[in-house]
Amino acid sequence: MNEFSNECIKIISSIPKGKVMSYGQIAILAGSPRGARQVVRLLHSSSDKYRLPWHRVINGQGKISLDLHSDGELQVQLLESEGIEIGLIGKIDINKYRWNPDCQ
Repeated sequence: MNEFSNECIKIISSIPKGKVMSYGQIAILAGSPRGARQVVRLLHSSSDKYRLPWHRVINGQGKISLDLHSDGELQVQLLESEGIEIGLIGKIDINKYRWNPDCQ
């Protein structure tokens, strides 16, 4: 696994309950500002292997990118169980729930 992937795994693993990060935010912190799609692929292929809290990763608009009729529904349930409020149009207040590890 390359350095970028290792950094992404470290960042995703450290997202605390009740907080979210965007794919792009993770990519920037891991050293590849244009690597958001790589973060998506990493989550898809490695979430189980590394026991990543995949449900805490959302898109930059504060929305769940997964189909709400499959894994997206599970993501909503997991986020709500951690106290994250999801609006009527499926949007999360990213300013309220975003985790900024450099600011903690």
